[in-house]
Amino acid sequence: MRNLAILGSTGSIGQSTLDVVKSNPGLFDIQLLAAKSNHPLLLEQIKFFRPNFIYLDDKNSLAKLKNEINTIDNTLEVLDCEQDLLDFISSSIIDTVVAAVVGIAGLNGVEAALSSGKRVLLANKESYVVAGEYLNRLCKENGGLIIPLDSEHSAIHQCLSRGNQKEKASRIILTGSGGPFLDKEKSDLVNVTMEEAINHPIWKMGKKISVDSSTLMNKGLELIEAKWLFESDTQEIEIIIHPEGIVHSLVEFKDNSIIAQMGNPDMKIPIAYGLGFPDRIFSNVGSLNLSELGPLTFLDPDFDKFPCLGLAKEAMMVGGTAPTLLNAANEVAVEAFLNQSIKYLDISKVISEVLERNEIKKVDNISSIKEVDSIARISADLIIKGLAA
Repeated sequence: MRNLAILGSTGSIGQSTLDVVKSNPGLFDIQLLAAKSNHPLLLEQIKFFRPNFIYLDDKNSLAKLKNEINTIDNTLEVLDCEQDLLDFISSSIIDTVVAAVVGIAGLNGVEAALSSGKRVLLANKESYVVAGEYLNRLCKENGGLIIPLDSEHSAIHQCLSRGNQKEKASRIILTGSGGPFLDKEKSDLVNVTMEEAINHPIWKMGKKISVDSSTLMNKGLELIEAKWLFESDTQEIEIIIHPEGIVHSLVEFKDNSIIAQMGNPDMKIPIAYGLGFPDRIFSNVGSLNLSELGPLTFLDPDFDKFPCLGLAKEAMMVGGTAPTLLNAANEVAVEAFLNQSIKYLDISKVISEVLERNEIKKVDNISSIKEVDSIARISADLIIKGLAA
């Protein structure tokens, strides 16, 4: 039985993870549920899964939750601060950490898990975007294991397992649906609303990642993440648009054969793969009916219509702190768009300006990454104020 800590249990990945756990009774013991502020949903999760520890980042929400859990389970231990959470992640109580916190806020948890040799199921792509080289080193030095939960990176992991070693691969091909605006002209994107941007045609996700998917920044971040997860040269990784979302990624080998991973577009499939690896467990997702699929489409990405993808590719090529600047600027810009402070097409303008205005440096450690992240956020805020003026 694996002892799990789920970071971000009330988010979409966290909820899907708990669905998979529920479908596989007796295989997992939920030791910790951690969330940001959604105390009503966390309370429901506590009632059903009976974790031994909980953490809620928002102190006002935590105070409300404490009053309610005392009537449910007085043996439940509440971790009061982030350091308590990080110490718990590093402890011998757990062996597997599901890292599903969105954004760079999830970096500390991933670092703590890998520093203590844990098995990390990684949904927090931003950690690997900004600190992939450092986290790889931590993983190797401490005997950890990283299994990606993004559908695309999970697909690559599956294509490279069971004898298909990375050194035999010549090309990694990341697929992407193209988002809700694939068939629109660039001129049609001027007045895009939040509701339109978060209405993904295939995947059910949170607002931030849905906007990233619409701008193709999500695919750009996955490009950088793949470089570090699979320790690949930048020229070995390509992106192809696949609107049907059935082929989740492909790997071409030195003999020019290609292995692809297919399945219904449901995050519970890669989550089940990660939780069960190297075994296979139930995902509770319907079987793929090949005879009903119809044609499968593959297209080159349009870098002109989706400039965020080009910015991400450029940041990957430059390296150093460029991906940190890119990620921070994107997080700030997307939040501003969701708050209706800027227009949709301003997202890429903010990111481009931040990359131009800030010096690219070598990545030394987590502290330097956080410093650059903070500088980039301040820079992005100033640019946004200028756009709104």
